[in-house]
Amino acid sequence: MNEMFASPVATVLVLVLSALAGAALGTLFFGGLWWTARRGAVSSQPALWFFVSLFLRMSIALLGFYAVSDGRWERMLTCLLGFVVARAAVMRLTRPQDCAPASQEAEHAP
Repeated sequence: MNEMFASPVATVLVLVLSALAGAALGTLFFGGLWWTARRGAVSSQPALWFFVSLFLRMSIALLGFYAVSDGRWERMLTCLLGFVVARAAVMRLTRPQDCAPASQEAEHAP
């Protein structure tokens, strides 16, 4: 489809879908990193776990970015934005409970 003559609604829809694809790629990448760190920490061959995981995660992410962008910098940028948002979400969801911020009541002395 010729982007020059596409409607603004179609253009926005493509950018939103690019951001969602970036979020999916980011979730897969950073979720995979979290899973690998947990598995690699107890493995007898952690270097193999980390190397294979890095290769797979990078391959999927790069191929995904390439497919989503289709040569358009706007799509690449929104995909990257979704990827970064997914990083923040995965970090928040996988944070250990003892690292969670204290409640408001516990911050002041009696």
